[in-house]
Amino acid sequence: MKVLFVCLGNICRSPSAEGLFRQQLKSAGLSSQVTVDSAGTAAWHIGNPPDKRSQQAALKRGYDISNLKARQVQPEDFLHFDLILAMDKSNLDDLKAIAPKEAKAQLSLYLQRYSLAYSEVPDPYYGGEEGFELVLNLLEQAGSHLLDEVRESL
Repeated sequence: MKVLFVCLGNICRSPSAEGLFRQQLKSAGLSSQVTVDSAGTAAWHIGNPPDKRSQQAALKRGYDISNLKARQVQPEDFLHFDLILAMDKSNLDDLKAIAPKEAKAQLSLYLQRYSLAYSEVPDPYYGGEEGFELVLNLLEQAGSHLLDEVRESL
């Protein structure tokens, strides 16, 4: 299974989701069976590491995302990945607009896919530390559900 997490700039939410889910897969002994990546719908931060605040919040919980680099979603991602999970409705709309006709990836709003209390992962970029903590709380919940989905599909 191949999973791509997508937000706007690929420096806060989607790299956090990638790093967190990689750790969940590792703990479950499934790392070798699942490909995980993240990307943004915008090109502003290509090549940059995740936002320092995202890195700090993630590291406090044991997720090291410092080695990740931002990239933009590419047309081939829709052919390579099985599941592309958008952090918010705007990201999902952008993905639908750029998806090639022959796309095989299933597009989904990440939190809504699992009927969680929030339907979108809020962007913490312009907020304080509590926003980054909320993002991680939501991603941990969704990641547990995604891990169950992965187990069922393998």
